[in-house]
Amino acid sequence: MFRLSTFVDELFSPTPVGPRRRPPGPVVIWNLIRRCNLACEHCYSLSADADFAGELGTAEALAVIDDLARFRVPALILSGGEPLLRPDLFTLAAHAKAQGMYVALSTNGTLIDEAMLDRIAAAEFDYVGISLDGLEATHDRFRRHVGAFAASARAVRGAVARGLKVGVRFTLTEGNAADLVPLLDWVRAENVPRFYLSHLNYAGRGRKNRAQDAAVQTARWALETLFERCLQEWQEGGKREYTTGNQDADGAFFLLWVRRRFPERAAHIEAKLRQWGGNASGVNIANIDNLGKVHPDTMWWHLRLGDVRERPFSAIWSDAEDMLLARLREHPRRLEGRCARCRFLDLCNGSSRVRAKIGAGSPWGEDPGCYLYDEEIAA
Repeated sequence: MFRLSTFVDELFSPTPVGPRRRPPGPVVIWNLIRRCNLACEHCYSLSADADFAGELGTAEALAVIDDLARFRVPALILSGGEPLLRPDLFTLAAHAKAQGMYVALSTNGTLIDEAMLDRIAAAEFDYVGISLDGLEATHDRFRRHVGAFAASARAVRGAVARGLKVGVRFTLTEGNAADLVPLLDWVRAENVPRFYLSHLNYAGRGRKNRAQDAAVQTARWALETLFERCLQEWQEGGKREYTTGNQDADGAFFLLWVRRRFPERAAHIEAKLRQWGGNASGVNIANIDNLGKVHPDTMWWHLRLGDVRERPFSAIWSDAEDMLLARLREHPRRLEGRCARCRFLDLCNGSSRVRAKIGAGSPWGEDPGCYLYDEEIAA
């Protein structure tokens, strides 16, 4: 994840450059349940409105949380499917909070009425992310459900009114790029604290619909739009957070933008971006799916590292003999194609290895979702 707001802060309030980030344990994204009341076009988990057999029970999930706490996992993101369909969600969240973890909720928002907002507020989630893929017509089409936007927008407004840290997540494709600016305006008008732009990754239905991925020019326009919006709000004294995900070339593209707009600050930004280090799948990011299988991140469901029913997460993640983890943890990674020739490799770390596997045939090939020009990445 590229924290754009942090790097805009660095333009005007620089902080010392330190070593590359090494948190005590990985951030864990946990798909607690695969069932969902929607069937979104880009869903990586292929969720549907049906029960999926073999999901972890409450006692098993509580034991996993105990292991994560002992392993010093700093943050736990509870996702799905739709996590609000899991009856023990608030029990699990409370257990994680009691052990000192940062706990976030990732939801489509359609099931959040006033009573559910009260429960979410009482649970003291550190962050609530709600997906909106455009304004009403576009969002309802992407979510394949008439009324989805109205329900999710109502949830966002209710969370803001209660003072919750809530954010809007937007997955960029050719089919909804025209809604980006209107949605940014909506987020500002509703005083939403955070906006997250996610690039499409080729997993689940995202793989089936990858022809909708934003083209090079669309992606570049969208990112520059986000850069300028974040800068404008910073200059106006705003505190809204802007982040992007699933494309670590965003950091390199931001550096190129800084070189044009603030050339005197480019050296510092480049140093801070190298400190950030780019893609962290299998390093600082981990995933547990609804069946207890462990993956390098949420897009790797086609390949598992282990099963928490057979070995604790801590043992799986610490396995020095796992060859996939060993390769993912190289920095910079040994890659092929454009990524191998890219001068920003140690900054981006090759971005999505899942897109590379599906698009180039190898997890160590080039990322077909990279929108940087050849002349920009040339050594």
